[in-house]
Amino acid sequence: MRIAIAGAGSVGRSIAGELIENGHQVMLIDRDPIAIRTHLIENAEWVLADACEVSSLEEAGVHTCDVMIACTGDDKVNLVVALLAKTEFAVDRVVGRVNDPRNEWLFTDAWGVDVSVSTPRIMAALVEEAVSVGDLVRLFTLRQGQANLVEVTLPKTTPLAGVPVRDLRLPRDCALVTILRGGSVIVPAPDIPLEPGDELLFVASTEVEDLLREALR
Repeated sequence: MRIAIAGAGSVGRSIAGELIENGHQVMLIDRDPIAIRTHLIENAEWVLADACEVSSLEEAGVHTCDVMIACTGDDKVNLVVALLAKTEFAVDRVVGRVNDPRNEWLFTDAWGVDVSVSTPRIMAALVEEAVSVGDLVRLFTLRQGQANLVEVTLPKTTPLAGVPVRDLRLPRDCALVTILRGGSVIVPAPDIPLEPGDELLFVASTEVEDLLREALR
């Protein structure tokens, strides 16, 4: 897969490194000459250009990319890059980085964003996940808020201890994806009993999160 990344800062480079390790072709675009550090990721294609200019994106060959990741430190720039990638170059998948949570509502398909990633929200969710036991924690938002990946760690005194997965009374638009137990990832088969300390991962619509929280209590 060919992937363009607008923003060659530490975040963009980290993403590029991971993607290259996974076998993808990556092009890093940045308008700041200081950010063009080809020696850091030698297998990436580096482009010194303004990703907010159509001519620059055209010259870089963005139309040949399967994915555009707009991950600069400026939300305005990320929105412009996303919109250009989607409307001018018909990039199949556009990912937008949200730096300020107050701007998260803008990162929708109206601006060409297929998936928005809010760095502050993810960090807050990871902190909550690390310290919260017994309460539902939203880890990630999917499909522009239509569904969320949520997690709950069962406390030592959970009334669900010994209850098989089949007997969980989950609300509609909600599915148990996996159970993390110790160092194991468990597929939630119907006859598997729950245990205290289990981390349960669900995909659920926003509307049923309160119902899911009550079901787990």
